[in-house]
Amino acid sequence: MSFTGKYELQSHENFEPFMKALGLPDDQIQKGKDIKSVSEIVQNGNKFKITVTTGSKVMVNEFTIGEECEIETLTGEKAKCIVNMEGNNKLVANLKGLKSVTELNGDTIIHMTREHVSSRNGSICLRVRAAVWIL
Repeated sequence: MSFTGKYELQSHENFEPFMKALGLPDDQIQKGKDIKSVSEIVQNGNKFKITVTTGSKVMVNEFTIGEECEIETLTGEKAKCIVNMEGNNKLVANLKGLKSVTELNGDTIIHMTREHVSSRNGSICLRVRAAVWIL
């Protein structure tokens, strides 16, 4: 199963409390919650390039399954991690006290990010993206 495609944010749950727990300022959270971001994923075997466009901000992360890489986080920080694949439809990464799971179901991507840090009550943010068909 290939992740390759463009996916537009359809919904998110617990976005504001999660971003507050990460330390983002309220004004950035308010701007971010109303913007429909688009993720473009290019998969070539075990190599991935993910480009997320949110308004005028573009974030690009590239990685190879099972190899250490540097990922830009939601807060703009860089963090080293290893992205693993579970089955043929789930990408899992642990970085900076967060567990990120991206699951492909048909033409929908479900992305869950969970804090590991118990002092922050283990907040969870769930984002759902649907494929964008450009003709």
